[in-house]
Amino acid sequence: MSFDGRKVILDPEEMPREWYNILPDLPKPLPPPLHPVTKEPIKPSDLEPIFPKELIKQEMSDERWIRIPEEVLEVYRLWRPTPLIRAKRLEEALKTPAKIYYKYEGVSPPGSHKPNTAVAQAYYNMKEGVERLTTETGAGQWGSALSFATRLFDMKCTVYMVKVSYHQKPYRRILMETWGGEVIPSPSDRTESGRRILEKDPDNTGSLGIAISEAVEDAAKHENTNYSLGSVLNHVLLHQTIIGLEAKKQFELIDEKPDVLIGCVGGGSNFAGFCYPFIKDAEKEGIRIVAVEPAACPTLTAGEYRYDYGDTVGLTPLLMMYTLGHDFMPPPIHAGGLRYHGDAPTLSLLVAEGVIEAVAVKQIPTFEAGLLFARTEGIVPAPESNHAIRVAIDEALKAKEEGEEKVIAFNLSGHGYFDLAAYDDYLYGRLKDT
Repeated sequence: MSFDGRKVILDPEEMPREWYNILPDLPKPLPPPLHPVTKEPIKPSDLEPIFPKELIKQEMSDERWIRIPEEVLEVYRLWRPTPLIRAKRLEEALKTPAKIYYKYEGVSPPGSHKPNTAVAQAYYNMKEGVERLTTETGAGQWGSALSFATRLFDMKCTVYMVKVSYHQKPYRRILMETWGGEVIPSPSDRTESGRRILEKDPDNTGSLGIAISEAVEDAAKHENTNYSLGSVLNHVLLHQTIIGLEAKKQFELIDEKPDVLIGCVGGGSNFAGFCYPFIKDAEKEGIRIVAVEPAACPTLTAGEYRYDYGDTVGLTPLLMMYTLGHDFMPPPIHAGGLRYHGDAPTLSLLVAEGVIEAVAVKQIPTFEAGLLFARTEGIVPAPESNHAIRVAIDEALKAKEEGEEKVIAFNLSGHGYFDLAAYDDYLYGRLKDT
């Protein structure tokens, strides 16, 4: 480990060798997913048409620790461990007594936290002989990650990209295609789901729910093809916990303890990856954990906690989660990765039980925060990550008002260098709140 007063960098041999599974440590049992047709609890065999057996096993596992395969660790070493960085220049700009730290996941080849699970999912599918993966993507970070991962394991990848993001973020499409991914704007005429939606609304700008419907349908109808999800499900959040496990070790090595942990939330993967390893001891250690979502898609703060489909058409199992309704069409905000109608069941349960706080913030204040961060720390954050930065700044300003020294930590889930059109809109007054 090295620490220069600002950046905590672990040695490669200090990287975690196991993922953390929160299911055994939830305050109450997780309500089971229900079959979309029978409405009965799903069996492992119900998921086999679209998922490999090992991921189904992880999805339902009650083991607290799950070994990371050496082949996955070998790929992780391309960019992991990632740095934990103290935002000293941001602290000085805010004149706050608080210490602000961020875990920077933008150092991965696709520029976000997403390959932590993309690499694992591609590996397990490859081991079971799957030749192609289908998926959805909002802002393009997940599609980029899966295109990258499938290329490493000599597989094909088809990405249904939410249409508004497909046009807003052309460089994400180019990145996916550079790694060999096929990128289709969704809704499309490629699937029955897409054609049905376009019949009703030819100008439909798309949603993650629609893109999921198309990707699931594509996988179910083709041999040697499986579906891969970038958030929400237990096995996805499990793979992301390498973020928080590293962060926990980094804080211990510099003898610091976070008082507040913050992450942005769409489906919950980067938030869970950063925060879940701290949750078991959070109450005892006095750690507040805050999930931040867009006011334009406020699932945790304005949704209902109930069973709902994970996709728009109703092809996926019903999950017990906070939801705005599977037919909800979010406004076309630039944080495309946060435009999802529901949330991870584990995250939803923890919010319902009061373990995690949830707040919603509007688009313009998040870009104000992102611009200040870029002008002090140098990194241009993804629009999604700006939500976490906004609340971290608010917490630091609150500490300033109260004269309180505290340690604030957030997950900087990705960089925004493919999102500069969004910053252009903000800088020139074209950005709107919804």
